[in-house]
Amino acid sequence: MRLQARGVRTLQEDGNCILVLDQTQLPQKVVFARLTDVQTVAAAIRDMQVRGAPLIGATAAYGVAMGLAADNSDTSLQHILDVLAATRPTAVNLHWALECMRQTVCSLEPACRADAAWLEARRIADEDATANALIGKHGLELMRAHANGSRDIQVMTHCNAGRLATVEHGTALAVVYAAQYAGMPVHVWVSETRPRNQGLLTAWELAEAGVPHTLIADNAAGLLMMQARVDLVIVGADRVAANGDTANKVGTYLKALAAKAHGIPFYVAAPISSFDLNCPSGTGIQIEERMSAELTGATTAVFNPAFDVTPAELVSGFITERGVFAPYQIAPQAALWKA
Repeated sequence: MRLQARGVRTLQEDGNCILVLDQTQLPQKVVFARLTDVQTVAAAIRDMQVRGAPLIGATAAYGVAMGLAADNSDTSLQHILDVLAATRPTAVNLHWALECMRQTVCSLEPACRADAAWLEARRIADEDATANALIGKHGLELMRAHANGSRDIQVMTHCNAGRLATVEHGTALAVVYAAQYAGMPVHVWVSETRPRNQGLLTAWELAEAGVPHTLIADNAAGLLMMQARVDLVIVGADRVAANGDTANKVGTYLKALAAKAHGIPFYVAAPISSFDLNCPSGTGIQIEERMSAELTGATTAVFNPAFDVTPAELVSGFITERGVFAPYQIAPQAALWKA
């Protein structure tokens, strides 16, 4: 199955269950896992069958709906929310989606909750697809600004911020795809993103889409920037604080520092749902630590954070469904986003 060519969503409804593309099987196999209840949804998020903040949020929303179909009581609702919230602490989309679900159903009669929850989960998924398409549209203007005749625009990314991380289109890669559709020549430097090697997923989906790309060792990024072989860096985000500090896959901060040193624009592509306006700065973002076994089999002390925080002063701008904003514009725009 060619996910990109057929426009297949990474999350699909299947009766009263959902199908999600099992990212632990990629790039070797394209397999959809069937999630049937809260427990399978929580396991899929925790074990990284589902990755990417927007997709995690949408998947969790359906988990609430399935949980309420089994037990629609107040006690069950709180248990469902607690179980799903505990799966991944850093990605704000998860907690945003759970709060949307809570607000939708908490005041309803229990018998009405499951149907209302399913409709709300569908809305969240559909809005994610729409938002990401708009991110691509707004990011295209940035790509045009970096066009240089017939030479390929050289984009560097980190982790996977493509279709696989969202319901459809992607965030950082939505910009790349928009440029491709517009006929602009583009080449992507794809960072490995150790230790889970999500760069392989980015390479896989770029290959499906026919976008020229090169997989690089994480630590080759600075050298490429020094050699003036990168025009701009575009990454995704798991959480953006109110001041613009941004949590993303560990290693993002190093790329932002290198980009700053070499005068290369560094952009973050993320939907509004990834902005945590209740978090004043990056110091308030909880950084998830993964199991040591992911990093090494040796019996030695291991520090394996899943994310790091890039300070706002290193971010050239945020590409959102509402347009492109500088970090200092987030607070003034917040009232409009809530409208």
